[in-house]
Amino acid sequence: MVARRLAVSHNDDTFDVDYDTDDGFEVLKYQLFSLTSVPPDQQKILGRDDQIVSDESDLASISDKLRLVSIDEVEEEIVAEEKEKLENLAMSDEELARLIQAEEEALMMQHFVSRESKEQVEQWIQQYVNQVQMYEDPHRQEMARKTVPVDKLEEKALISLGREGNYKPTKVEQDNAFLLQLLFWFKQSFRWVNSPPCDSCGNDTRSQGMGVANSSETLYGASRVELFRCNSCSNITRFPRYDDPLKLLETRKGRCGEWANCFTLYCRAFGYDSRLILDFTDHVWTECFSPSLGRWMHLDPCEGIYDNPLLYEKGWKKSLNYVFAIAKDGVHDVTKRYTRKWPEVLSQRNIISEPSLAAVLSDITRELRKTLSAEVISALEERDRIEKNVIEQELHRKDDSSVSLPGRLSGDKEWRIARSEFVSAEKNSLSSSSCPVRKCIDDHVTNIYSAFSPVLSKLIEYSPSKKAAAEILEIFRKILVDLKNSPFRTRRISVKSVSSSSGDIFSKMLASFDQLLNALSLKSELGVNGSIDICLASDPVKTSVALPVMFHALDDVIYNIGQCARLDSRSLSWPLLKLNRLCSGLVLASGEELPFGVATCAFDGTRMSKWEEPNGAAGCWIIYQVADNRMVELVAYEFMSANDAPERDPKDWVLEGSENGGSSWHLLDKQTSQMFDKRFQRKAFTVSSPGYLSNAFRFRFLAVRDKNATSRFQIGSIDLFAGSS
Repeated sequence: MVARRLAVSHNDDTFDVDYDTDDGFEVLKYQLFSLTSVPPDQQKILGRDDQIVSDESDLASISDKLRLVSIDEVEEEIVAEEKEKLENLAMSDEELARLIQAEEEALMMQHFVSRESKEQVEQWIQQYVNQVQMYEDPHRQEMARKTVPVDKLEEKALISLGREGNYKPTKVEQDNAFLLQLLFWFKQSFRWVNSPPCDSCGNDTRSQGMGVANSSETLYGASRVELFRCNSCSNITRFPRYDDPLKLLETRKGRCGEWANCFTLYCRAFGYDSRLILDFTDHVWTECFSPSLGRWMHLDPCEGIYDNPLLYEKGWKKSLNYVFAIAKDGVHDVTKRYTRKWPEVLSQRNIISEPSLAAVLSDITRELRKTLSAEVISALEERDRIEKNVIEQELHRKDDSSVSLPGRLSGDKEWRIARSEFVSAEKNSLSSSSCPVRKCIDDHVTNIYSAFSPVLSKLIEYSPSKKAAAEILEIFRKILVDLKNSPFRTRRISVKSVSSSSGDIFSKMLASFDQLLNALSLKSELGVNGSIDICLASDPVKTSVALPVMFHALDDVIYNIGQCARLDSRSLSWPLLKLNRLCSGLVLASGEELPFGVATCAFDGTRMSKWEEPNGAAGCWIIYQVADNRMVELVAYEFMSANDAPERDPKDWVLEGSENGGSSWHLLDKQTSQMFDKRFQRKAFTVSSPGYLSNAFRFRFLAVRDKNATSRFQIGSIDLFAGSS
């Protein structure tokens, strides 16, 4: 640890910043943001001789006097161009010379070992071209669309955008979000086959070699059939390797070939410009052109991972040679997109010389485009040219060392070990040790918590027992469940009368639920037959985002009612009544899991997510900056345990507040030897040192439940409660 006091000038002001270099560059930018209101992505920090200070700088030895400049959009572009130039020029002359020499040696070696099997390479590629052309069949596309729960995926896509604060996405944004939901759905709906279960008794089988395909199997392109003998009844089970994606829509099983084949059909069925990616070291996946990114995007349906082309070389430790993109209108060598070790890869490309390979791909592409108009061909060639330039630039770009890519997830453990693609479960994830500042889109969570106040007050007014109060809330929950199961764009349900004392009370106090309905973007209105209907009041996506929070909050309120000695006016206090929850703040953490365990997941109010820190068992932290830099007194907070892995639960931690946005910290609370007895358990804590006004809070998690069993930290949710203003 190196403690620094930095004098940072901005416009006409100078700020003294106490800074611990172990916290990393992002924390320094976050501190400056809290002092100057210049967002981290708009900051240009200059040191001695106006040298740019970045995350690659030696933060322990930088000048004590820094200058902060706020860059506008034009300056941002200039800085980005300068950064790219610096990255491209980052190699020394000696390193560049070694790279060029390695490429020349690889090409020379390739000249001697390549067998010039031009026809064989062309045959290999052509069979995949034939396969890709099946994706253009309208019947296959229609059959594919019929198997997809389109409404549910559209809702999930819009929810994912809504959780980022984007409730009015463009069509391009919606299409991109839907594609990712299609990927996640396919990952859950398609089944990986190591060895199929016995057709006769369902028990495990073992390989018995290959068999001859019968007529019904060859009808769908199964030129290979694997045979498996049952370990129990000795029955032989056949596993045809179908090439026709139409058959795969029915079987929904296979290995990477079947997965990528079927998923690429789905992508084409929904109009995405797609291509099948063939890796000669035995893997297949998909690419789709992303208008929002302006480039092709990598999608691996077997792994459920997207836009991480270095997954195979960096995560799986593959030694690549040839990677081809095969589409209906062209075939391209995209190996350079998937490697940062081009000279090494080049030395392994010994099937055909580079000029001959280029000629083969050019001939196939020309043939595929011969019926297209000159205008379309020109547009495709321009896109090809841009792609080639982008790939060349990326090839020499420095890898982001903060991002950790997983080993292979698909296939059984023994198979992955045999292929040298296995990584232990603790390390087998996509994660980052460099977390950007993220904004919490969680005002709906606070609104829901606050809206329980009139409901609980009315319950006490009617003086029901704790059991009756829980029954009334369960009636409301049942209404919301029925509403959730209705089409999300037109949600509406009639409130049916319940013939019980609790049902009578619910009917009388229905108006007290209006604030809760409003928090869900719902309203009650008179139905056609005099009934009361619950329906949408505004954007249906806001309702979709808020409903899971409501269900989990209802469960918590019902539980807390059960914990009360009796339900009366004295019960209307925390934690039953959760008022003044902080929301809409900014969050920064020591690390996070991508894309589902990011830092803001700790504040989204649902059990379906969590913040996960891959290296957090040894210690980690999360900072919450209060919205609008307001000064508040924190009086209480709640933690909820995550869905699994109790060994990752927080055990010891320190809570600190800051009056200057993180330049210095004041101890607010300390907890040791805390244990969560079950999953999704909430534990409430009052701040042991209240009365300190802060605009930022920091949790430093010092120990997990069992640091010997895990390297990870996780928490389901964090709720912060301020005192009454």
